[in-house]
Amino acid sequence: MTQKLTTLTETASQTAGPYVHIGCIPTFAGLGAIYPEDLGGSPISEGAKGKVITITGSVYDGTGWAMRDALLESWQADASGIYAGQPNADPAVTGFCRFAADGTTGEFTLRTVKPGRVAMRDGRMQAPHIAIWIVARGINVGLSTRIYFSDEDNATDPVLSRIEQRPRVETMIARAQGGESYRFDIRLQGDGETVFLDM
Repeated sequence: MTQKLTTLTETASQTAGPYVHIGCIPTFAGLGAIYPEDLGGSPISEGAKGKVITITGSVYDGTGWAMRDALLESWQADASGIYAGQPNADPAVTGFCRFAADGTTGEFTLRTVKPGRVAMRDGRMQAPHIAIWIVARGINVGLSTRIYFSDEDNATDPVLSRIEQRPRVETMIARAQGGESYRFDIRLQGDGETVFLDM
């Protein structure tokens, strides 16, 4: 028999807030010794094949403020365009990383290998890219986008070619900064809003 619950009130809804860091990156949240190390600390290990690159950037809200509580996850192929778990994949590349924006500057850093072109089932080739998932205050459902590279040929990428507003493609391109460094900023809304994908 079901009893009436007339004395209980509805719990207020919550966005990701600081709680996502506590659960996903406890060391970053100042809660050490919960696990030997945080899950997804690096997408590569010693001996990974390919060019090691560093991508820095910030997640900006609609006011232009760098979000210092943003948490990101990345997923990518290895330098040959093969994902972990597939035949001939580089064993030193898991392809997965979980990282956060700096609590003071709002800047994030991802150190990884530059991914190769990924073959689709129908034989078409995707340009080198890294999938990104973003959560932070005010984001009730995580946002997905991709990082492409300004020094690669992105013209025939099947995902980029589906973006009808062609100038917005630029919001998914990391800019080469010289050497092995790239800059990729994510804008949640307003001028230069990043293209987010329903994937």
